[in-house]
Amino acid sequence: MPQSSAYFGEFGGRFVAETLVFALEELERAVQEIVPTESFQNEWRGLLADYVGRPTPLYRAKRLAERLDPTAENLGELWLKREDLCHTGAHKINNALGQVLLAKKLGKQRIIAETGAGQHGVATATACAVFGLPCEVYMGEVDVARQAPNVARMQMLGTRVIPVSSGSRTLKDAMNEAMRDWVTNVRTTHYCVGSAAGPHPFPTLVADLQSVIGIEARRQILEKTNALPDAVLACVGGGSNAIGTFRAFFDDPVPLYGIEAAGEGVDTDKHAATITRGRVGVLHGARTLVLTDDDGQIQEAHSISAGLDYPGVGPEHAALHRSGRAVYLTATDHDALQITREVARTEGILIALETAHAFARVLDVARRERERLGRPARLLLCLSGRGDKDLATLRERLGGEP
Repeated sequence: MPQSSAYFGEFGGRFVAETLVFALEELERAVQEIVPTESFQNEWRGLLADYVGRPTPLYRAKRLAERLDPTAENLGELWLKREDLCHTGAHKINNALGQVLLAKKLGKQRIIAETGAGQHGVATATACAVFGLPCEVYMGEVDVARQAPNVARMQMLGTRVIPVSSGSRTLKDAMNEAMRDWVTNVRTTHYCVGSAAGPHPFPTLVADLQSVIGIEARRQILEKTNALPDAVLACVGGGSNAIGTFRAFFDDPVPLYGIEAAGEGVDTDKHAATITRGRVGVLHGARTLVLTDDDGQIQEAHSISAGLDYPGVGPEHAALHRSGRAVYLTATDHDALQITREVARTEGILIALETAHAFARVLDVARRERERLGRPARLLLCLSGRGDKDLATLRERLGGEP
């Protein structure tokens, strides 16, 4: 997309306390001067191959496609980019290893992070264990309770998990506390942001590190089908897995679909559909679309999935929406729960509740593309993470055995 160094169209920028400007400028120089070097790329990509397990497979979900569309009138093929098979169970490790490696090269002595679903926290804790750096992760109290397995994993990896009791006690508040910590300890500490959000250069850095997903997926589907997909789907909270998948297809005539969390419905006050219902504002250092009231105050977001429970979105997604290059749909908590069970029983894959939102709109996207193409659609979906962490929620909400 056309962009300046800090903006995606009208979105992005760097709206932060003066104390952080030095660190962000230092990081921006590192993104420009260190990340593209052969030595950095070789070390990072070596870890992706030998430690993370990349490339992840591209898998055709035949039984699920048949279940969703028995006549195959709309959905011809459904291909899943299996980020759940990464070490630590989600795409987050791609970004965490890259950022912690960069921090190490910058001489940082400590890493902090925020996490909602816990996967970015686990990934950062893992990367810090690999590179021998101390790590502290901020996590809202609500998410600490509903993502207990990931809290235990972080602690086992030697990371200190800091519960956040302010505000809604979820992802937004964890990010607030991480920002406050960074202001205080900026010269010795790197803040490993988990999504393609926050002040410049974080949206660009995270998207660049996660673009390995789309690059692999594009090559793999061409090898398997001799054609590009008819559309690409991914769930969107802050938007790192989605932007990492989308970027490889920007120059192709391939529609892009991001699926947001509608919670209990976009017409209620319990949702996280930032693009669908948001307004232009500033959140966590970037101008983007945010959930606000009429006075411009940030509203609490809601989603059954801790990783989508965020009242903002990465600025590149806001720009993609504004330009029309990507379409953003929504799925409710109920939709996510039902499709999670369906995927498990047809494909033997327990998906994260975040990813479930994208699965919930597969047939709707297929119908849209059928109307455009005049034939059943071939869809590619980023399966961003596995759902072990969500078992307690699934059991509670689906009753007894899921």
